[in-house]
Parts: sequence; C-alpha cells; structure tokens
Amino acid sequence: MKRFERLEQIRRMDPYKDALEIYRLTSAYEFPWDFTRALELALYRTYAVPGIGRLLAQTAELTDRAQKRYDDTVLLLDAVVEHGFDSEQGRTAVRRMNEMHRSYDIGNDDMRYVLCTFVVMPKRWIDAYGWRRLSRHEIVACTEYYRALGHRMGIKDLPGTYEEFETCLDSYEEAHFAWDEDARRVSDATLTLMASWYPKPLAPVLRSATLALLDEPLLKAFRYTPPGPVTRTLVRGAVRARGRAVRLLPPRRAPHHARQNREIKGYPNGYRLAELGTRPVPGAGGCPVRHADG
Repeated sequence: MKRFERLEQIRRMDPYKDALEIYRLTSAYEFPWDFTRALELALYRTYAVPGIGRLLAQTAELTDRAQKRYDDTVLLLDAVVEHGFDSEQGRTAVRRMNEMHRSYDIGNDDMRYVLCTFVVMPKRWIDAYGWRRLSRHEIVACTEYYRALGHRMGIKDLPGTYEEFETCLDSYEEAHFAWDEDARRVSDATLTLMASWYPKPLAPVLRSATLALLDEPLLKAFRYTPPGPVTRTLVRGAVRARGRAVRLLPPRRAPHHARQNREIKGYPNGYRLAELGTRPVPGAGGCPVRHADG
C-alpha cells in the first residue's frame, strides 16, 4: 500500500453514510497517535470551564484517581469506535456513559461543549502537527460520527456542520473560560498524571513541554506562567518534525486502537466494559469514569 492510498480509499466513500468507517480508518490507521493527543487536549480544555472543572474536582475522580479516570474514559470512547454503535460493546459503552452523566447535574450546554471539543480539537491538532491535513471527507465524517454519539447521549441542539461545531466551541470558551481554584487542582492532577507515564526525572521537562502546547486562553484560565518563546518554539517544532517523519513511513497495515496505548495502565488483566466507570449517587456532583473490557 502506498502512503496516500488509504486517503484515496476514504475519498471514494460517502462521508455521511460511511462516517463510522471513515472515522475508524482516520483515527486507527492514519493518525492514532495524533487522535490520542488531540482528544486528551480536548478533555483537558473542558476543565477551564469552571462549572465543569469544579464538578470534576467534587468527584475526586481526576484528583485522587486520575489514572483510573483516564483509562475508563479512553476505553469507553474507544469501544464505540472499534466495534460500532450497534454492537454489543458499543451499546454497553454508550449506556455506561449515559448512566454516569445522568447521575450528575450537567447542563445540556456543557455536554454539547464537551462534544464540540471532540469534533474540533483533532482537526486543529492534525492541521498543526499531523503528517498531512485531514481531507474534507474526513472532517465531515468525524463530525457526523460525533453527531451520532451526541444523539445517543441525548444532547440537544447539536451543531450540523464542522464549522458550526467550531463556532459553538469558540463562543462557549470565550464566554465561559475563567479561573477556578478547584478546576486548577484538576488541571494540575492531569499534568502530574501525564508526567507519570515517563521516567520521574523528566517530570519538570514534560510539564513545561505540555504547557508549551497549550493556547493562551487555556494558560490564562488556569493562571499558568506561559512558557518562554524559545521553549514554545522548540516543543512545537519537535512535534511538527515528528509529523514530517511519520509522513516518510510506510502506511499502517493494522489498526491501532486507543485501548492499545501504553498510557492505559489500570487493567493488566483485562476489563469488562459494563464494569467501567463510577457508580455515583444520583444528585451528586461530577463527571465519571472507571475500568474494564467486555
């Protein structure tokens, strides 16, 4: 297979009817590493909305059980991509997500905003750092995939196009990004978690590198000191160089699903999807997650 052969395959598909398959090809074959980083950033930036960050702090899921929270989120979302909405695994994953979110007082606007980050951040990340840009077919298919997920999660007033998702995200962040002490604790715990995946002496460097990838509104909302221009240039240049190097590699022949990521640490003996996530008390505060496969 030639380097751009899968892209040619995608362009022959219908981005509406074949949205799931295109999204799977794009995320599991063409850009698995980039989608992981982009979706991590997507979830991370939601903490800068004080209502979301405060809710997550109240559950202590991301401050006291960060690895478990990370694992469960990734595994539930990944099950739908790998197996499809109508599979047993896909239905179980969506049901678990709905059970958890319905146990908390989360408004539709916040739910829609989180979905917007899933649509918008992968395109923005890949445009900046990927080995090629997303095609229009892929952008439409990714949008349709998350619209389908949003419908199954009962989110109302969903944007209809990528551009509408992007406008919704930008306007929501402009109106809602703000400082919150609890949200900052969640952010710090997440940065600590990401650093824990690598040798301990690298932790300060990794924290600085992560901050160098954040945009100004995020840094301002969390009151982080912006990295210097040299650090930012070096870090972003290194990630772009990785993309250029990947472009020279042969295309991936087997899918790489998020459950295969080295960052998933909590289930060395496997997991059951129906057991993932918290079992919160209705009316408590927070967005959940926990572990398993099935």
